[in-house]
Amino acid sequence: MSARFDAVGLVVSDMGASVAFYRRLGFAFPEGAEEQGHTEAELPGGIRLLMDTEDAVRSFHAEWEPPSGGGRTSFALRCDSPAEVDSLYEELVASGCRSELKPWDAVWGQRYATVLDPDGNGVDLFAPLATA
Repeated sequence: MSARFDAVGLVVSDMGASVAFYRRLGFAFPEGAEEQGHTEAELPGGIRLLMDTEDAVRSFHAEWEPPSGGGRTSFALRCDSPAEVDSLYEELVASGCRSELKPWDAVWGQRYATVLDPDGNGVDLFAPLATA
C-alpha cells in the first residue's frame, strides 16, 4: 500500500483568528494566510496542518453544514519542559484563548494542560515530568 499519513485538516469559522492562534504555537503559515479560504503550514516531519473556511468548503459542497457542538479534534504539542507548559498555557489564556484543563501533573508522567482553539478544538500542551 502506498497511502501514507500526510496532513490534518480543520474547517474553521474565522481564518484570521485560527491563523493567529496557531502562529502563537509556532505554526508557520504564509503571509496573508488570514485572508484566504485555504491555507497550509508544514510541520516538522513533513506533516501539514490544512485549514479551510466554512465558506470555502461550501463552495465545493453546497449542502455541507458545520457540525454543531464541541470540537471533535485535538492536537498534542510537546513542550521542552513542564515550566514551558505552564508559561505557554498562561500566555494563551491571557491572550483570550479558552482553557479546558489547567496545567496538572498527569499520572502517566507528564505536565499537561488543554486550551481550545477558536473553533473549540482541544490543543494539549505536555512535557515529560522529571524522573527521580
